[in-house]
Order: sequence, then structure tokens, then C-alpha cells
Amino acid sequence: MYTSINLNICQFSYALGLSGSNLMISKNDQIRKILLLAANPRGSSLLRLNEEMREIKEGLKRSKYRDKYSIAIAEAVRYRDIHRAILEYEPQIVHFSGHGSGEDGLLFEDESGEIKLVDAEAIAGLFQLFADQVECVVLNACYSKYQALEIAQHINYVVGMSQEIGDRSAIEFSVGFYDALGADRGYEFAYKLGCNSIQMAGIAENLTPQLMMKREALLNSIEESISKYV
Repeated sequence: MYTSINLNICQFSYALGLSGSNLMISKNDQIRKILLLAANPRGSSLLRLNEEMREIKEGLKRSKYRDKYSIAIAEAVRYRDIHRAILEYEPQIVHFSGHGSGEDGLLFEDESGEIKLVDAEAIAGLFQLFADQVECVVLNACYSKYQALEIAQHINYVVGMSQEIGDRSAIEFSVGFYDALGADRGYEFAYKLGCNSIQMAGIAENLTPQLMMKREALLNSIEESISKYV
């Protein structure tokens, strides 16, 4: 069931209790909140974003622990809508579906619906402000590993794409990832199942999704800093 809230976000709840490992333990039966952000600006190639959102929702609806999940969807997202949606909905998981342009940034919309690039430093700085709340970020967009690496310095689990990823692969990954979370599995397992779902579909893009974890990102950052002085 949908109800409208601000920022054109559609919100609905499922009964889905999550109490597994990898930060999936629900404290005091806390409802897990997922924020799905979608952007397909004018002038960018058309993506099957509605299908991806529908598959995520339906998978969670069928899941074993469907009494502890709440999902909000924001479509045609402008760059300033990101922080507004996070402030309003207070999610533990933020999922972005759209286009990426490598080091140039992720593609959001501006006030007129045209392309607005948001670079890695800016998006990472935003998530740093919500690091006490957000546990996992999924960037289901081509070449989004650059942004994922920066975000992973602040957020425990971040998924980004190492290269271009097709619509079918993006959808298959999302299906496997959220099916796993709905079965009370942790983020690392969910990532692996997402990759396997791509492989099971017979698509040779199962290595494209990359999981970055905060501890590894911090170590890499320290090593890079040390190497500058050696």
C-alpha cells in the first residue's frame, strides 16, 4: 500500500524482521528502512528503473521476514532531493539506480530535468554526515566504483559498479541482493547472491558489482597517504 509523502516519495511497509549478521541485527525489532532513489535525466539513455523497483518490492513482499521492512521510493531525483529524502525518511539502506559517468560523477536531474553531475567527493561528503545512520549504500549505475570508494570511507558497506552494467544485470543484482536481506542474511552474503544472480541468468557481468567496506577503504587511504611520503 502506498501513501504519498514529501519529495514525491512513495512509501509503504512490509513485515520483515532482520536479525542476521553483518550489521543486519535489528535492535529492539527496529524496522529496516530502505530508500530507493531513481534518476534518468533528459538526454540520458532510457533505463528500466521501474522494473528494478518493482522487482525489489515484490521480492521483499514475498520474503520470510516481511514484517520489519519499510521502503520509500523517490523518482526523477534532483541533486538536492538526496539529502532531503535521507533527512525525511532516515534510512539504513540507500539504493541509487541510474547513470554513472566514471570519475565525472553520478547523473541526477537539475531543476529543469536536465543532467546534473555529482562527483565522488560531494556525494561522499553527504554520506559522511549520515554515517551514524546509514549502514549500506548501493550504487546501481555504470562506473560508480569511483563514488563507492569515496563513500566507503564513511559507510560500512558500499556497492559500486566497476564498469558499464546492462539493465538486465542491474535488475538481477538487485533481485538477489534484496532477496538475501529479506531472508535475514547480511550485506556481504547479499552482495554475493546478487552477483550470483547475474551469473545464473547467463550474463557475463557478475564481476562488475564491487563491494567496498569501510575498514578496507580506510586502510587503502592510509596506505596511499604513507606512500606519498616514502
